Amino acid sequence: MTRERTAEILRKTAETEINLALILDGRGQHNIDTKVAFLDHMLTLFTVHGFFDLNVSAVGDTEVDYHHTVEDVGICLGQAFAKALADKKGLARYGCSYLPMDESLVRVVVDISNRPFLHYEAAVPDQKVGTFDTQLAKEFMRAFAQHSGITLHIDLLHGENSHHIIEAIYKGLGRAMNEATTLISGLDKTLSSKGTL
Repeated sequence: MTRERTAEILRKTAETEINLALILDGRGQHNIDTKVAFLDHMLTLFTVHGFFDLNVSAVGDTEVDYHHTVEDVGICLGQAFAKALADKKGLARYGCSYLPMDESLVRVVVDISNRPFLHYEAAVPDQKVGTFDTQLAKEFMRAFAQHSGITLHIDLLHGENSHHIIEAIYKGLGRAMNEATTLISGLDKTLSSKGTL
């Protein structure tokens, strides 16, 4: 019997309070309310295109700016993946997505390696999309990579529209993580020549 790959994370600081629940083997169902509308939109895309189920409720000091909320949600999502994947036995481990969004094309590559690292070459032309600081997309990805224990490479191959670029990144992350978290039939250990990650 395969164990359910789920996780619940509660994070409470002086800046944010976040409740997050993740089901890896889901259907793209979501209930997301971070009080940062653009982040809600991006997490919805991540969930739908990754076929995960995700519930997120967050309250943060958005009157200051969105930084703490965005980063802390990234931390919690990373922790949820790490917890849900547990010993990482049977995982495909690697995932790659080339994701087009109109004129934009993004490549997202992941390795569930237990060696957190972020390579991010995805400069966007605008500092804001609505009220969202576009640099926060990188902060989210850094927090996610660090706390999930994955190696994450994100490259913008071409693109002009800031919304499209960031949307392609989140969709691509969903697809790449879905591929990397797939269980390989007959593999009852971690996919590593060392025997461990």
